[in-house]
Amino acid sequence: MKLREIAHSRAGDKGNLSTISVIVYKAQDYDTIRSKVTVDLVQRQFAHIGATSVERYELPQLGALNFVLHNTLNGGVMRSLAIDTHGKSLSGLMLELEI
Repeated sequence: MKLREIAHSRAGDKGNLSTISVIVYKAQDYDTIRSKVTVDLVQRQFAHIGATSVERYELPQLGALNFVLHNTLNGGVMRSLAIDTHGKSLSGLMLELEI
């Protein structure tokens, strides 16, 4: 299944970092995303846009995972000539993950 079937996402950007949170719709699905949405999986999903490393933070009280992706914004929003690779656009790409 696609991640979007059990979760939604919020994202932002700061400099050359993108932060993407994945939040389950139902509390019982948290363990699924916790086990399936790994750093390695996210790294592979975003490698084509330059992600050099990914950090994951667990927020079980919120039913969420937060990912920090390094070097995904072509130097940052103000420096990048890309239109659609800013943090908010990347949450859609996260939800396309097959889990």
